[in-house]
Amino acid sequence: MERRRIGPFSASALTLGCMNLSHAYGTPPDRGTAEALLRRALDSGVDFFDTAALYGFGSNETLVGEVLRPHRKRITLASKCGMTGVDGKKVIDGRPETILRTCDDSLKRLGTEVIDLYYLHRRDRQVPIEESVGALARLVEQGKIRAVGLSEVSAETIRRAHAEHPITAVQSEYSLWTRNPEIAVLETCRELGAAFVAFSPLARSFLTGKLTDPSTQLEDKDIRRQMPRFEAEAYAGNLKLLDGHKAMAAETGCTPAQLALAWVLARGDNVFALFGTKSIAHLDENLGADGLKLPPETISRLDQLINQNTVVGARYSAAIQTEIDTEEF
Repeated sequence: MERRRIGPFSASALTLGCMNLSHAYGTPPDRGTAEALLRRALDSGVDFFDTAALYGFGSNETLVGEVLRPHRKRITLASKCGMTGVDGKKVIDGRPETILRTCDDSLKRLGTEVIDLYYLHRRDRQVPIEESVGALARLVEQGKIRAVGLSEVSAETIRRAHAEHPITAVQSEYSLWTRNPEIAVLETCRELGAAFVAFSPLARSFLTGKLTDPSTQLEDKDIRRQMPRFEAEAYAGNLKLLDGHKAMAAETGCTPAQLALAWVLARGDNVFALFGTKSIAHLDENLGADGLKLPPETISRLDQLINQNTVVGARYSAAIQTEIDTEEF
């Protein structure tokens, strides 16, 4: 499997996000299925796994830790702090004392002495970014984490953070239908030597072509039901883009999902595609994007077909948008 540099690590360019196995996308799979999926990813060459204290309010870290602990030396393990579950509710808290405590809790759940890449999950607007990153720097000094990352932040925040401690990676949503990182974050990462980890590279299943009717295919507790792009009128407009996407996939000799992943990986040698799934069949399909190189003409046609001007609907609801620090078109 193709490997790329992320700070001091060499890791698979196709990266598994483990959130779906415990959190946010309807009913999680049973424990046996989740364990089998993690092992299948590992056996298939994935060695970069992403979790967070928030996911399943800790249960996802426990799952990942128990399954992957025997293979700890083979993998790059990423987790996140700064957004956790408190009394059953999501709370953003970037205070240094909270970050330090969250890391200790995560280390216990993961069953490891050190986390390779530790992200600030969300910027806490009540706490200067320098203070939050200062706590992460302390964790590096203590040997509890190896590298510092940020999630869903602006270029300005990245630069302020990087002045406090080198930022190894920035994670943000990025796909054909979410282009916000192109405003400034991708270039900032290249300039500072940071990796860019693109989450939801399949547009939360839209670009797979398999989600045709969110009103019937998504469970009530699926987070996509609260996202404007998945509302009936907006999604009907977005579905019109899929025919062209599917046609280009057929021309390329791949599936729509593989085409979308290959597009993300083509954005730069420092870019990783972080996808999640509850299905082993979908995992196998996504990993089929490994080594797929798109001709420049195909990339150009994809750019023209699906972009911030052709997609209908906002990325997040107004309430959730207040939690995000990224630049907006």
